[in-house]
Amino acid sequence: MDYVSALVPPVVMAVFFVGLIVTIVKSQGGDKKAKEDAAVDAAIARAEAARQAGPRPSDI
Repeated sequence: MDYVSALVPPVVMAVFFVGLIVTIVKSQGGDKKAKEDAAVDAAIARAEAARQAGPRPSDI
């Protein structure tokens, strides 16, 4: 019975991992995609604006 106790943790982790992957794949796209894309675009725009602004006097 030692082999059963040795196999249970990897099998349980594999099942949870497959569930995680399925959840991630199902949540891609759909009605939330535009909102997620807008949030990423806004974050990129903020980072680009901060990079172009250069260092602030308080940073020097």
